[in-house]
Amino acid sequence: MESKKNIQAGKNNFKLKLIIFFYFFLCSIAFSQSNLEGTYTDIKILDKISSKNTLLKLKNGDLIKFKDLTIKSLKCKNSEFDDNPEITAYLQVTDLNNINNDEVFVFNGWMFSSSPSITPFDHPVYDIWLVSCY
Repeated sequence: MESKKNIQAGKNNFKLKLIIFFYFFLCSIAFSQSNLEGTYTDIKILDKISSKNTLLKLKNGDLIKFKDLTIKSLKCKNSEFDDNPEITAYLQVTDLNNINNDEVFVFNGWMFSSSPSITPFDHPVYDIWLVSCY
């Protein structure tokens, strides 16, 4: 009789350990994925005429006016890998001085922090770099 109780207790102990393992595993996955997306995007803007850098903090979804530009960050994400961090953000930039100002974006797409030349922001006065996402 005692041996049956020990076997059943061992099975229950194994099931409990398995449940605890899956709980912590699922919690770590949920935490890591929620850490990847941010609510704020930091960008640096270079005024090519005055040679001044300006750091802007954008809340995702909000439209910000900076001199002759309107800038909107829709989404930003951090990479999963810590050894080579990559920050990506989806930005929309409109030039207010454009004569054909019919809501045509100067830049509308994903920007990458490690290689901004993949999808370049092409403007005669300003350059934009992605700095961080948090």
